[in-house]
Amino acid sequence: MIDTITEEETIPLVAGDAASPAGFRAAGLHCGIKRERPDLALLVSEVPASVAGVFTTNKVKAAPVRYTQAAVASGRAQAVVVNSGNANACTGKAGLADAAEMARLTGVALGLDPALVLVASTGVIGVPLPMEAIRGGIPRAARALAPEGTSAAEAIRTTDRFAKTAAVRLDIGGVPVTIGGMAKGAGMIHPNMATTLGFLTTDAALPPAVLRLALTRAIADSFNSITVDGDTSTNDSVLLLANGRAGGPPITNGLELKRFTAGLTAVASELAKMVVRDGEGATRLVAIEVSGAVSDAEAHQAAMTVANSLLVKTALHGGEPNWGRILAALGRAGVEMAEEKTDVLFGELEVVHAGLGVPGVWNAAASALEAKEITVKIRLGIGAGAARVWTCDLSEEYVRINGSYTT
Repeated sequence: MIDTITEEETIPLVAGDAASPAGFRAAGLHCGIKRERPDLALLVSEVPASVAGVFTTNKVKAAPVRYTQAAVASGRAQAVVVNSGNANACTGKAGLADAAEMARLTGVALGLDPALVLVASTGVIGVPLPMEAIRGGIPRAARALAPEGTSAAEAIRTTDRFAKTAAVRLDIGGVPVTIGGMAKGAGMIHPNMATTLGFLTTDAALPPAVLRLALTRAIADSFNSITVDGDTSTNDSVLLLANGRAGGPPITNGLELKRFTAGLTAVASELAKMVVRDGEGATRLVAIEVSGAVSDAEAHQAAMTVANSLLVKTALHGGEPNWGRILAALGRAGVEMAEEKTDVLFGELEVVHAGLGVPGVWNAAASALEAKEITVKIRLGIGAGAARVWTCDLSEEYVRINGSYTT
């Protein structure tokens, strides 16, 4: 995974969002699901696009997830309608009917086949959608579509402190291509899908099967490599639309696909890091890098175990370099490791060498943990496997937010 991440970082990000690629428009507005803030978004391609998606592995799946999983199977889509403030989860047959009605209303408002409309929702679980508000909001959103996605990115937020957008522009086979995206997420963030709502777009042309391959690869090193609190949501979805408006032949394999995937990973990784940086109550963005594992998979498992340790996360919040908590987490991670071969570094400062604490570095280590962005490096010394995940610290504010989420 580290090699992919390194390659991805060579592609510079530019200002942009999900409407930045040619042929995409977006809108966001307040329709009445929330009391005041924007709560309804549309993302539309001017032509039918190839589509791929990844979804929550939670067995409790929201109605829009079930609806959109079925719709994505066709490999074609042209619009996405998203509401925030209500997850439409655990709402039974009525919830499925509401998701289908959202697609139908969007199709009517845009003059599209409703089968080309995808649906996503985020917010409180177990509450029926206020469909009267949505019925009035969708036509207004359709009339407000514009070639920029700022308002849409605002409208998909729940407890997010800021909107999350990213884009890259790159040359693929002599054709200028743009990849853009937006995401939301701050709590219930954990992998084994995508850990958030994310919407990625490109004006490159890719067949649906190739698009799925590129998205799967990009997700592995981005949305599936972050964690805030270890909770996988009922609504997690990441969708990727490719409308081909940049021109040029379809990207199917070779260097063109490798470069496209690197650009896609760059956008997805930036959005994923924003999600962690915005973690509920978070004050620090923390990268956990594991090398020397027997495989990439075991490196990822080890990194995730450390990243999800409440003791590690609270120590990071307090700026306490208690490396013993890291070793303890590694020891229960279920991966091959040997205490006497393990090193731990905070940034470039080695605090554990061959399983033993390095003398005289406690104060320097505490200083290293004062930074807003921290890298914890773990060297297992038994193989060539490597992985990196992102997490955040755990503060009292997380408890406050989630202790009053519905009140």
